[in-house]
Amino acid sequence: EVQLVESGGGLVQPGGSLRLSCAASGFTFDDYAMSWVRQAPGKGLEWVSIISWRGDSLYYAESVKGRFTISRDNAKNTLYLQMNSLRSEDTAVYYCTLDTVARDYWGQGTRVTVSS
Repeated sequence: EVQLVESGGGLVQPGGSLRLSCAASGFTFDDYAMSWVRQAPGKGLEWVSIISWRGDSLYYAESVKGRFTISRDNAKNTLYLQMNSLRSEDTAVYYCTLDTVARDYWGQGTRVTVSS
């Protein structure tokens, strides 16, 4: 059974940093690209970033480029999102996602609140 468990969210002041983690299990982690998606309060889903299975190809939404860094540790089956220079508009629930041919998988999400 595929499981994705996010952690690391919380309350942070504008300009601060957080690192999110996603512990993956139930599939061969290093066979797949992985993504982060977020949903701000009252808004739709926004794709944030994707990383290739080997970690050598990275892509970001324009809204986070230069501030967020996606990474993975295939030995630990863990996906990360380092978030720096956080802004109020980064407030959202952040999900790690796995896209397969058969279906998509999502974690339960971790909430990030950027506020003074």
